[in-house]
Amino acid sequence: MIASERFERAAVLGVAVAEETRRLLRHHLSSPEEGGDGTVLVDVPYPDAAVLAAVLDVAAECFGERGDSVEEARQAALETLLQLAGFDGESQLNPGVSAGEQS
Repeated sequence: MIASERFERAAVLGVAVAEETRRLLRHHLSSPEEGGDGTVLVDVPYPDAAVLAAVLDVAAECFGERGDSVEEARQAALETLLQLAGFDGESQLNPGVSAGEQS
């Protein structure tokens, strides 16, 4: 396998992991609570919480995220993952965007 194929597969895997993370969060976002700074709080129960923590730990290591605590590093990794998953209205990954609307 040539290097470009490896990078392409890694990119596809990264986006898939980011999208699965977003799916897990969306699944548990029944009644969102908003913090004073606009942060949305999501309660993710076990076993999904264990999966999410493991994914965020790997992502934090992969992205080189650091923080004063493990939770801060996970939060930084989550923000990056959600950016990778295209957490905006124009993303191809959003279910509401049809193929004809994509550029």
